[in-house]
Amino acid sequence: MPICHAIAGNGLWLDGGAMFGNVPRALWSRWCLPDAQGRIELATRCLLVEDGERRILLETGIGAFFEPSLRDRYGVTESRHRLLDSLRSGGWAADDIDVVVLSHLHFDHAGGLLTEWAADRAPALVFPRAEIVVGSRAFERARRPHPRDRASFVPGLVELLEASGRLTVFEGSDIALLGPSFELSESHGHTPGMLHTRVRGSEASLFYCADLIPGVPWIHEPVAMGYDRFPEQLVDEKRELLASSLCPGRWLFFTHDARVAAARVERTAEGRYRAIDARADFGLGFDLDRASPAGGSIARP
Repeated sequence: MPICHAIAGNGLWLDGGAMFGNVPRALWSRWCLPDAQGRIELATRCLLVEDGERRILLETGIGAFFEPSLRDRYGVTESRHRLLDSLRSGGWAADDIDVVVLSHLHFDHAGGLLTEWAADRAPALVFPRAEIVVGSRAFERARRPHPRDRASFVPGLVELLEASGRLTVFEGSDIALLGPSFELSESHGHTPGMLHTRVRGSEASLFYCADLIPGVPWIHEPVAMGYDRFPEQLVDEKRELLASSLCPGRWLFFTHDARVAAARVERTAEGRYRAIDARADFGLGFDLDRASPAGGSIARP
């Protein structure tokens, strides 16, 4: 049965107002403390799933492909490729990864596919053996972005993926594409065709939220980001996910929360959703044949 590991990618700092849309700063600053520029700290946390003989990596974070001025603009915390360093710390190399699944191709989710920036060489893909899975609508969005979100995509990445010979485009019907322990689904409020992976064990499941719920503060039902293309649709999709996550053993995995890797949710007497059993990390891994992951809980956010 699958064992899941939270793997840290490069962090970044983005404008808190953009991350919380029409939520006033007086409120969101209680959830995420801004710096002097009004930016909040964000993780780009990836999920490594060991499934028998395969190692499946859900997303790659922002990586270190930005040239220095863009790295500074987006507050990328390190010039090194932290995801690769984190994998090495766990005993894995880039060529140990069999499959990479991307929810979408925004730079903070797919930039880690690329080598570190260098003035004297073009970027290249860093997982030399991995099949790369992306949804068809998300891929087309990256190929033909709207002017509103063009800056969110990595120039040249579509062409590198197509030239690799290792690209698998998910068409939306083969939800068991990755095998019986995995279920794929899509949402469309953040960006068309965002791909989500649910990893299942005998006692628990883990749902990769991507930008549908970037972290614990976004569990609040009406909260959407300024980056969301269709915020009302996103809120509806989030409501459906949260309602289905009230069952015991259903965990949500957060890519952008600087403090919390995973949590369950409950509904309060007032009808609001909130995080419970928040986990800062998975310790030695999240065994989905148990109802709860390893690693200590943290105070309720």
